[in-house]
Amino acid sequence: MDKKTIFTGLGGVLLGAILMGVFGFLSAPSAMITESESNFSHDETVEMIIANAEELGWKIPATHEIHNSVASGGYDVEKVTVIELCNVDLAGDILTGDDNRIVSSMMPCRVAVYETSDGRVIVSRMNTGLMSSVFGGKVQEVMAMATDHTEIIVGAVIN
Repeated sequence: MDKKTIFTGLGGVLLGAILMGVFGFLSAPSAMITESESNFSHDETVEMIIANAEELGWKIPATHEIHNSVASGGYDVEKVTVIELCNVDLAGDILTGDDNRIVSSMMPCRVAVYETSDGRVIVSRMNTGLMSSVFGGKVQEVMAMATDHTEIIVGAVIN
């Protein structure tokens, strides 16, 4: 092989790697976060998600009215509520193993309900099923179940 062929091949591999990296970087946000429009008002959506979670045996450690928090700093934003969801059994499966506690910073599961400036109500949640695939093993198994449950919880309010 001559030098031109080798450099052309290496250049193609390098260009392919760069394009793949750019594509991955640009598509990562939409892959990591799932957003769906609610069929209900902000307050109804929050109430229904909490009721659905409790009906399925999930705990609600806290809700955060983020719009109220930032209003105290002088910002005027549309309603944003973050609902913390905890399934004791799933959390216990992860927290009992030292090696699995690395994902505790992602716990409990969170669902955000927010209003857009055009009046739509959006339900946003992390794609924990996708994120858990990086960890494998027990973490992937448990987080996949948590993702499935979360989708059932929000399913009654989204389009």
